[in-house]
Amino acid sequence: MMRKALAILGASALLVLTSCGHDDSKVIKFSFESAEDQGAMGKRWQPVLDDMQRKTGLKVEAYYASNYTAVIEAMKFNQVQVGWFSALPTLEAVRRADGEILGRITDEGGARDYESILLAKKGSGITLDDVLKCGKRYNFGIGDPRSTSGTLAPMAYLFIPRNIDPETCFKVVRSASHQANLFAVANGVVDVATMNTVGLQFAHRDEPETADKVEVIWTSPPLPESSIVARKDLDPAVKAKIRDFFLTYGTAPGADGDRERANLKALTFGGFAAAAPDYLDPVRQMDASEALYQAKKSGDPGKIIAAQRAYDAVMADIAAHHPG
Repeated sequence: MMRKALAILGASALLVLTSCGHDDSKVIKFSFESAEDQGAMGKRWQPVLDDMQRKTGLKVEAYYASNYTAVIEAMKFNQVQVGWFSALPTLEAVRRADGEILGRITDEGGARDYESILLAKKGSGITLDDVLKCGKRYNFGIGDPRSTSGTLAPMAYLFIPRNIDPETCFKVVRSASHQANLFAVANGVVDVATMNTVGLQFAHRDEPETADKVEVIWTSPPLPESSIVARKDLDPAVKAKIRDFFLTYGTAPGADGDRERANLKALTFGGFAAAAPDYLDPVRQMDASEALYQAKKSGDPGKIIAAQRAYDAVMADIAAHHPG
């Protein structure tokens, strides 16, 4: 009888101890995009995920995907519940993967945007005017097809307004990550490539010799910074914990806040802020503009009419965000 009582008491104690840890039934898979080196980005994010696990009581696991589409599909099929998305994949996640924006990133100076850039090798003498003359003279590196700064912004702000198709403009067009494009230009594999100001900032810090071999020959208008996205059907209480964690991260005074701010600095982040309704408006306009361009390029009247209507609807919606 005594042994049975001790066994019950031991089991109860184990249950209490287990309940004091993380709730393993609430595992949150947190996804990362592949625009930069996964190993380096994982190391920069891990201290933040460790804090997220400690502060929310949730078990948090990192999830890496091979490209932007894979990240969106992973959220669509609930393989991940929360993630860090750049602006165009954020729009895709909201549209196609039942995503909801919990907050947007601000940089170290408090700005909420960054820029797409074109790189050429320093000393090559290649100018933007040279690039825009086309003539299949240069090998060109573009980003992932769903990259905001690697593909969408250069198309919407540089090539489409001049009716330039990269496939016919350049000798060779190769799609790669921001980091791969940087190294390709620095090492003479391609003559010109897309990247962004955040990636170049990382490069100057982590790969200064490589970064010093390139120069910027074009800069886009400001693009909205990346965001934290969660599935809409995530438990509201869990979602609230995660939202609160990010929106307050790095804001505390004292040593704890200093440590969190150091973690943010490693990511070139200043912090997280709530996203206004017009947060994605520049991306929606660029996306609709490229869709209309592709429809016109196809020559299909039905596609052109549908794309024009979609573009007009987006522009009307954007105008409603900025009355007067």
